[in-house]
Amino acid sequence: MAEKINTIVWGTPTVCLLLLTGIVYTVRLGFIQFRMFPYIFKRLRRGGNIRPQLKTSCLSLGAAMGTGNITGVASALAIGGAGAVFWMWISAFLGMATVFAENSLSAVYSEKNIKGPMAYLEKGLGSRVLAVVFAVCCVLASFGMGGMVQISSMSNSIKSCCGISPFMLASILFAAVFFTVRGGASRVGSAAQVLLPAVSVIYAALCIMVICRNHERLPEAFSSIFNSAIGVRQTVGGAAGYGISAAVSAGVRRGIFSNEAGLGSSPLLHSTAENNNSAQIQGMSSMLEVFTDTMLCCTLTALTLLCSGADTGISHAFLSVTGSFTEPLIAVILSVFAFCTVIGWYCCSETAFIYLSKGSYTEVFAFIYALTAASGAVFKAELLWTLSDIFNGLMMLPNIIGLLFLAKKVKHE
Repeated sequence: MAEKINTIVWGTPTVCLLLLTGIVYTVRLGFIQFRMFPYIFKRLRRGGNIRPQLKTSCLSLGAAMGTGNITGVASALAIGGAGAVFWMWISAFLGMATVFAENSLSAVYSEKNIKGPMAYLEKGLGSRVLAVVFAVCCVLASFGMGGMVQISSMSNSIKSCCGISPFMLASILFAAVFFTVRGGASRVGSAAQVLLPAVSVIYAALCIMVICRNHERLPEAFSSIFNSAIGVRQTVGGAAGYGISAAVSAGVRRGIFSNEAGLGSSPLLHSTAENNNSAQIQGMSSMLEVFTDTMLCCTLTALTLLCSGADTGISHAFLSVTGSFTEPLIAVILSVFAFCTVIGWYCCSETAFIYLSKGSYTEVFAFIYALTAASGAVFKAELLWTLSDIFNGLMMLPNIIGLLFLAKKVKHE
């Protein structure tokens, strides 16, 4: 049943709507993706204080760079073949314009008691109904994608090398998550700023080592990505159409799961940041986050898997360079990525919950969130992935509607 619902939610209309939104903003903003790096380098040369923005970016990247960058990419390859990587790139490129629009609108409309997509849906679009729907779906998505899926992937890796019981691990993770999220956005951002950069560099270095070790397969890997994306190799009957459809669907879904462009999570995080930068700065920073997450991290994962021929996952790919340390190392990397995502998504869901509850029962919500996230250690990952896809799609729809109707406002600002 869950898989049927997922097929409906992430059918062709949803995928087309998401890509259309990215195309609309890419054109209206004059292909802003190509102007991102010159703008960021210009700001760095001016020597402005970037520390507050760095904490916000680490918090946002922490929410995005979870297990989707590792297990999510492997899942996309399994479902849609190598061509799914191409559509992850497309969704990320278009998503950079979308996420710029999200954060620009959020910076314009957010106030103390209403932030992120809820602000531009209610105040900009004039629809409290859509704002409430988005907030409810955001809370549900945080329980699935932001919490249980991440903990499930983390716990599977930890159990494989430590042999700890699922219930004991769930108890430990509950305590760690609850202690961190009770400190609010400042503590969560500080935790992400400490944990994320170092582990990301280690993970990227390992991927590059595997790719260099199998460099002779790199041309074949890129060839399979482009050929599978356009169905060159599927030449019998309807195989080409089916192959392209599977690649597009898997690539876009896993791309969104990874970089979250269009979901509305990025403006939720940027709107809760300590600093109050302009719409342009918030928008450009969020674009860099999508680029880092998908175009760099996910691409490294995909090329590592394709070059090494590791159908069973990233652990098998790393064996050639890390040997007996592979399982503990993967457990550490996955744990940090997953934990940063869990605590980052709490900030998203807390902002949505405060909007729904008028600021009441936040302590109770923190307890429920930590408990729900920790329960991922005892559930099967397959069902959790399906439920996460469903909640992602339901959360995205009201946000995309708002973005399309407010396109002129982004251009004006």
